[in-house]
Amino acid sequence: MSAEKFTPTSRYFPVGVAQLTLPDGRVLSYLRRRFLPPVEKFSVLAEHLVIDGQRLDHIAALHLGDAEQFWRIADANGALHPRDLLEVNQSLKITLPEGVPGIPTE
Repeated sequence: MSAEKFTPTSRYFPVGVAQLTLPDGRVLSYLRRRFLPPVEKFSVLAEHLVIDGQRLDHIAALHLGDAEQFWRIADANGALHPRDLLEVNQSLKITLPEGVPGIPTE
């Protein structure tokens, strides 16, 4: 397995691949651990108030134009598990991709 298997929009695209050689000589490839980026690396575009029955992929489609980008909302809100972001009346930050600066507010 190599990193080229993931598209640039995948949360796993920048994650390195490691290999483990077993005692019998077989080589196993695996993805290294992916850590959540610090929330301060995100520039907020908007906030979304969660209503009953919403799913994170639907919120991503609404705000980011791509349901598969739900992980960007999870990362920007410091959540390892997307389900942690779906409490009714919870405010979610909708952001630019990690490290992309927003417009200065000064």
